[in-house]
Amino acid sequence: MKIGVDVMGGDFAPEVVIEGAVDSLQYLSAADELVLIGDEKSILSKLRELNTDPSRFRIVPTTQVIEMGDVPSKAFTQKPDSSIAVGFRLLRLKGIDGFCSAGNTGAMLVGATYNVAVIPGVLRPALATILPSVDGRNSVILDVGLNPDTKPEVLVQYGILGSLFAKNVLEIDNPRVRLLNIGEEESKGTPAVKAAYEMMKNHPSINFEGNIEANNLFREAMADVIVCDGFVGNVMLKQTEAFHHIYKERNLKDPFFDRLDFESIGGTPVVGVSANVVVGHGISLRKAIMNMIRQTWAVVHANFAEKIREAFE
Repeated sequence: MKIGVDVMGGDFAPEVVIEGAVDSLQYLSAADELVLIGDEKSILSKLRELNTDPSRFRIVPTTQVIEMGDVPSKAFTQKPDSSIAVGFRLLRLKGIDGFCSAGNTGAMLVGATYNVAVIPGVLRPALATILPSVDGRNSVILDVGLNPDTKPEVLVQYGILGSLFAKNVLEIDNPRVRLLNIGEEESKGTPAVKAAYEMMKNHPSINFEGNIEANNLFREAMADVIVCDGFVGNVMLKQTEAFHHIYKERNLKDPFFDRLDFESIGGTPVVGVSANVVVGHGISLRKAIMNMIRQTWAVVHANFAEKIREAFE
């Protein structure tokens, strides 16, 4: 397995990215290869500082960086030798099996959607993230930010895509799917959500169990897949980050709330594109980068993009 890592992506790159890459080696096998994409001089200097043999990585040198403020739609043509552009080129040409970055999120989504392309049959790709429950289980929620306003048929596809993620990455048999809504009743919600409910309840590819309210998230897992549009999902995700930040500020200690830390999850897979792409948080530090790489390993190990392609053929 070959995992490409954008060394230049993130607010604290390249140092913390290289640190996280070194830390991730303990979770990889001898057959796994980390491909560090970025400024070669910076990579070698940091590896020397960490007393790490450079031969444990493959280094792909680049000369440009897509900055956080760059316009994503123009970045690939204006900076063809940037770490993100080169990473997606390697991914498209099968030089790597998965690619992850904590850099410009817009550029990562443009690259995932247009450089490696959406899987035929998928209406809209989505961002999916892990949602821990107090009983120790994990579920997946999507979309958490890619499509803020979605049609009912797109929400239905999110149920299918989420089920494939739960089955192949989280290893959950016959995952239970619910729609995030303002009430459990079938009659509740926006027109799009109510229409999606009707389409999902008899869908042969979805084990649909109805609506779920936000106050039942994080409890004993009532669902393995939670479906919502990107607006609702992103608000929920950022509210979770806010509560975790308050928890840390008050020096509270609880193993469940520790699992809500985005650093423990690491990255958000782009679901529905023809290659394995994981997007990290721009403020990622060493631990988050390590777990972003581990998340990428998990989706590559599950052959996730190919499983979606097979399901939609």
